[in-house]
Amino acid sequence: MTLLYTPGEPAGIGPDLILTAAAQGLDVPVLVIADPDMLEERARQLGLAVTLQETDSPTASPAGAGKLWVLPIGLRSAAVPGRLNPANSSYVLETLRRATELCLQHPASVALVTGPVHKGIINDAGIPFTGHTEFLAGLTGGHPVMMLACPGLRVALATTHLPLREVTDAITPARLEKVLRILHADLGKRFGIASPQILVCGLNPHAGEGGHLGHEEMEIIAPVLEKLRAAWRRLPPELPLAITIATTVALLLAVLLTSLLSSIPGFAWYHSLSIAVVLIFAMSAVAGRYMHFFRRGADEPRSERLG
Repeated sequence: MTLLYTPGEPAGIGPDLILTAAAQGLDVPVLVIADPDMLEERARQLGLAVTLQETDSPTASPAGAGKLWVLPIGLRSAAVPGRLNPANSSYVLETLRRATELCLQHPASVALVTGPVHKGIINDAGIPFTGHTEFLAGLTGGHPVMMLACPGLRVALATTHLPLREVTDAITPARLEKVLRILHADLGKRFGIASPQILVCGLNPHAGEGGHLGHEEMEIIAPVLEKLRAAWRRLPPELPLAITIATTVALLLAVLLTSLLSSIPGFAWYHSLSIAVVLIFAMSAVAGRYMHFFRRGADEPRSERLG
């Protein structure tokens, strides 16, 4: 399995991450889809001895310590760490398109890892963009579901990248049912969990307190759960589903996480990944803030979570 890596925003930490990893040695084949001149200059700025080897094959063997396979795509303008440039927004999206093409052409042998992009600067360039999940789903079809995952904790989102005031209207019976069906299916198919145990958190404080703090739980969420309970009872015994509204969870994890992505507990943050399920191929993303990492002189990629 070859990992395709798109560094994302060229002025951010994405290039730094893969160059640092390459200097230390990569255990699996990795193909970076990026501008090789930008990577060489960034390696020089970071003081990393990394040799780039260009290829257009997605099935390269491990390059070895200090080496990195690169599929070249040229920047529109030279990248300066920490300085956003709308001119390079089309380059960022082109790397994602090329990576997606390779994933669709070689679904059994490649997977995609994405570095952080800057959504604001892409929109400043006049290109509507809400996030990796939606962009990749637009290229491949299907209904995207984002899930944050680490050992012992998996959090799926019913909504993504919406202004907070729009979240309530976005929680519809149809959306919630589709997300839950996708989540249930993919926990089995992609994670090997034969009997998923799914908790659906309430939208309102205390799950609406019996309608006194909001009606979404009573009018939308609970009816969907009852429908799915009834439907899944007809499945074979080896595919049960325990699903309920959680009323005492400190964080609104499953239904409302549009504004709380940074609230994943600290013990899990270092090892968490953002995963888009129900894409045709495997995709994960680096989490965290990153724009000023380079200028701060941080000496390890995990420092970017403090941004």
